[in-house]
Amino acid sequence: MKHATKHRTGTPRPPTTPPIARSTMAPRGWFGSRRRAWADAFPAPDALPAVGTPWSGAATVRSYLLFALIAAQTWLATDSMVNVLPYHGRQPLEIAMLVLFAILFAWISVGFWTACAGFVLLVLRGDRHSITRSLAPGLPLSEISAKARTAIVMPICNEDVPRVFAGLRATYESLARTGALERFDFFILSDTSDRGTRVAEVDAWHQMCAAVDGSKRVFYRWRQHRIKRKSGNIADFCRRWGRNYRYMIVLDADSVMSGECLARLVQLAEANPTSGIIQTAPRTCGRDTLFARVQQFGGATYGPMFTAGIHFWHLGESYYWGHNAIIRVAPFMKHCALGRLPGRGALSGEILSHDLVEAALMRRAGWAVWIAYDLPGSYEELPPNLIDELARDRRWCKGNLINFRLFTMRGLHAAHRAVFVSGLMSYVSAPLWFASLLLGTGLLAVHTLSEPEYFVEPYQLFPIWPEWHPQWAIGLFATTLFLLYLPKVLAIGLIIVRGARNYGGAWRLVLSALAEMLLSMLLAPIRMLFHTGFVVSALSGSTFRWLSPPRDDAQTTWGDALRRHGVHTLIGIAWAGVAAWLDIRFLWWLLPVVGALSLSIPLSVYTSRVSLGRKLRERGFFLIPEEVNTPREIAATSSYAGNLDATAADDGGSAGSDASEAGRLAPAR
Repeated sequence: MKHATKHRTGTPRPPTTPPIARSTMAPRGWFGSRRRAWADAFPAPDALPAVGTPWSGAATVRSYLLFALIAAQTWLATDSMVNVLPYHGRQPLEIAMLVLFAILFAWISVGFWTACAGFVLLVLRGDRHSITRSLAPGLPLSEISAKARTAIVMPICNEDVPRVFAGLRATYESLARTGALERFDFFILSDTSDRGTRVAEVDAWHQMCAAVDGSKRVFYRWRQHRIKRKSGNIADFCRRWGRNYRYMIVLDADSVMSGECLARLVQLAEANPTSGIIQTAPRTCGRDTLFARVQQFGGATYGPMFTAGIHFWHLGESYYWGHNAIIRVAPFMKHCALGRLPGRGALSGEILSHDLVEAALMRRAGWAVWIAYDLPGSYEELPPNLIDELARDRRWCKGNLINFRLFTMRGLHAAHRAVFVSGLMSYVSAPLWFASLLLGTGLLAVHTLSEPEYFVEPYQLFPIWPEWHPQWAIGLFATTLFLLYLPKVLAIGLIIVRGARNYGGAWRLVLSALAEMLLSMLLAPIRMLFHTGFVVSALSGSTFRWLSPPRDDAQTTWGDALRRHGVHTLIGIAWAGVAAWLDIRFLWWLLPVVGALSLSIPLSVYTSRVSLGRKLRERGFFLIPEEVNTPREIAATSSYAGNLDATAADDGGSAGSDASEAGRLAPAR
């Protein structure tokens, strides 16, 4: 165990880490090669594969049903689109539009049927295959086997120190109240490069240990060599201490979890020996900007339905989102080490979005990956404004594009191949939508500026008269809106039926939902252009700085908005002008897109305002249950963060004198 050092106040510091118990966690080849057999790249399943379990047959049936529903719906919609086009899909531009339309409509259908399945589960109050039903009713929280040692690990890198340790302390104290604390250890795994921030981390860790008497249970480690970012940090923990624990629960820097949720996760893992990962459904809260409060409202109202739908279609072949989840350490170390992707192209090198890949590898090895969609007590925060959200999306975009290279990897389950496709479409749908809109504008220009063609196919005997059917186009547009907004209507209706007091009451809930739909519609074209740029940038090999997201309510200045949205504003204005010049009637179809782009600068600025968010909360709009009945853990996090901020302000002149002290702790690597 590391020797204790002294804090600058003269009190002894607790040991930084427990004794090292080394074990191996080595990555395997991704695809095999001519010199190495496929078996080397594809390890055999473990002794407890989740095959032949009661849910596996249901998962197969449900996946086929989902595919059939999407395919049928897309075929019908595309056939209708053929009738809308003037030449019924017989010209090159129309063929291209039909292809893009089919892809995008199928993508919309995925979300629609996911929401519908989730709605049914919420109405029926559960699924017989839900993993939370495996727990015995009334099981005490403290009833955890002594062998089920669990490490709660929080990787951090240049984060807001008061917020990180406030959330961790609130989580620790909540766990202590359950009586199960002795089964858990806490690890803060720092990749922080800034020297002053490292000093602040060490001080905050020391204060937390003193406050909760956690010197033998809360550990801090600074990693000198930042290899593979977060996934490398977790892997390094596993190599040093993984053999000491049966499970680990991974937190993000903004995560807060209740002690009940943590204890139940361990009990669920114990009750399901074939489970490799159990992911919770974190609730978003804690922000005050208008942008974040609208996103929190959407997550609280629609999120449970979509998460339940994901569970319904995937069951034990589900998602892992990288945090607020429990992982079985031994199979994770054996099967989920991530090597570099071979090649020199833009999509080679390190795996960036590691969570989806780790879930796929865990399932490939025979272990189930679940979402405990109905387990409460898991929380996280959102980016405070549109620009910060887009900065996060740029990282996720490249990560998902890289992950798609693993689509053909041998041994993957079809569900996780679909997960890779879903991750890809989350961002590639933007340039496809943009291209579809450009093709529509180009098709209008062709028909406006040139003579119509009546013979468009070789050896055609009779002319084809171009036909426009606005009423059919309106019907198809209405159908698309139906698929997009019906899930939201269902979610709001379900909340009203069960009681909307925690959302400000029924009429405030409805008005908030309408405002959220309007804002989502306005932000969609803005995100479309940014995501298009991210995809092009990632494929071209452009690099960018990988920074930790802000953990406070940062507001967007007019200068920042002008720099980030100025070009897109000009695109919106120019596009509107061209459409009006070609045909003023077409401008009305494009107005939701070009209008939103033209207003992107003020939208970005005003939605980032804290004052607007707080005023609307005072009037009962965009309320979420966590703001009406604040969980004890969230309230404690806010209180402790404020106290640590005040302490940091009082000690502002001491950072330099503590730099050498941080250096003395640095050998804990």
